[in-house]
Amino acid sequence: MIRHTVTFKFKTTVNPAAVKDFFIAAKKLATINGVQNFECLKQVSTKNIFEYGLSMEFADNELYQQYNNNPYHVSFVQQYWLNAVEDFLEIDYMVI
Repeated sequence: MIRHTVTFKFKTTVNPAAVKDFFIAAKKLATINGVQNFECLKQVSTKNIFEYGLSMEFADNELYQQYNNNPYHVSFVQQYWLNAVEDFLEIDYMVI
C-alpha cells in the first residue's frame, strides 16, 4: 500500500473563489482508478507554513503510477496546481 500525501500553500494572489474551484477539481481525483481513501485537508497546526493537504492511498505502486499518468491528474496539475500553489511538500509512504 502506498499513501500519497501533499501539503501545500496557495499563492497570495489566489482568491477564495479560485480556492473553492481548486478543491472542486481536486475532489474529482478520487474518481481515478485505484485511488482509495481520498481526503482534502485543512492544516490546523502552526508548526509549518503549509495550509492544506491532499491524501490518498493506492493498493500498489502500479496503480500509483497509473494515477500519476492519468489524463485528469495531468490536466489538474496543469490547470489548477501550477497556477495556484506557491509551495508544497510531497511524501509517498509505504506501510512497514
